[in-house]
Amino acid sequence: MGGYILRRLLLIVPTLLGVLLLNFLIIQAAPGGPVERMVAELRGMHGTTGSQFAGSTQDFVGSSQGGDSDYRGSKGLPPELMDRIRELYGFDKPAHERFGLMLKNFATFDLGESYYKDKGVGELIIDRLPVSISLGLWSTLIAYLVSIPLGIRKAVRHGTPFDVWTSYAIIIGYAIPSFLFAILLVVLFAGGSFLDWFPLRGLTSDNFEQLSFWGQVLDYIHHITLPTIAIVIGNFATLTMLTKNSFLDEISKQYVQTARSKGLTEKRVLYGHVFRNAMLIVIAGFPAAFISVFFTGVLLIEYIFSLDGLGLLGFESVINRDYPVVFGTLFVFTLLGLLLKLISDLTYVLVDPRIDFERRDL
Repeated sequence: MGGYILRRLLLIVPTLLGVLLLNFLIIQAAPGGPVERMVAELRGMHGTTGSQFAGSTQDFVGSSQGGDSDYRGSKGLPPELMDRIRELYGFDKPAHERFGLMLKNFATFDLGESYYKDKGVGELIIDRLPVSISLGLWSTLIAYLVSIPLGIRKAVRHGTPFDVWTSYAIIIGYAIPSFLFAILLVVLFAGGSFLDWFPLRGLTSDNFEQLSFWGQVLDYIHHITLPTIAIVIGNFATLTMLTKNSFLDEISKQYVQTARSKGLTEKRVLYGHVFRNAMLIVIAGFPAAFISVFFTGVLLIEYIFSLDGLGLLGFESVINRDYPVVFGTLFVFTLLGLLLKLISDLTYVLVDPRIDFERRDL
């Protein structure tokens, strides 16, 4: 197992390199960029609701470092000023040099500085981590705690009225987008048109530090309840049906019939034999479920409930062409995803010791 873990850790390096390179090339082809934004601001073209970019990133990738500027929309601006703008954002260097410098910095976990927030990317990520961890952790845990028992119950009572009406409820919950359900919760319970039971902004109240320990716990639960419910409702359907189908598939196998013929109780058969095999495919989806909620899966939820999480940070950085934040968050979450995938494989072994990754090819 030690050799397998070492090989997987070594594979993280080329995987990260490939992901960063692919996204770097896509960024070069995307229209707009921080230089165009600065040019637009200087020419009075930058409004409060968005950016009107006057060229494409390709215009400045190979632009000259002196003399006349190659930027569209820079007419009337001194060439010296354009050179200073390019140097400010690091675009005075060729694309391959910028990519190499970025990799060198990432190797030491130096994620750079944000173009617009006057903070380091690492500091921005750390500031947003509590919100994203709260949403991702609680939503994933609650979804698993609800879905697994419900899926097992549906498998055991397959075809009964309980199975039918719970399937209808699950389908309805799955059909409603999380953000739409979040808006409904706001309207009903957060001072929209009916009740005003829950707050609508942040994870804690302004007087959080003055509260007692249990007061802080209750305040935190008070703020996290609606966002968590909105995420869970849309996510637990797939996991429930996956659990049910996995158990149904295992229950029909010969070893289950053999266990029953030996006189074992149904509970012993279900949780002593079926559970271990059926849960493998459910465990496999945990890293992807956690990462999706942790990063992009709660973007609109964060916006609706005014939560400054990493999903909103990544979205804002793409819109604003804040490239250090874009690549910094991409690097962090790709690394987290790969590590969680390795943890998932190790969990396989804990659930079923018969699995031996040492005998399998990577």
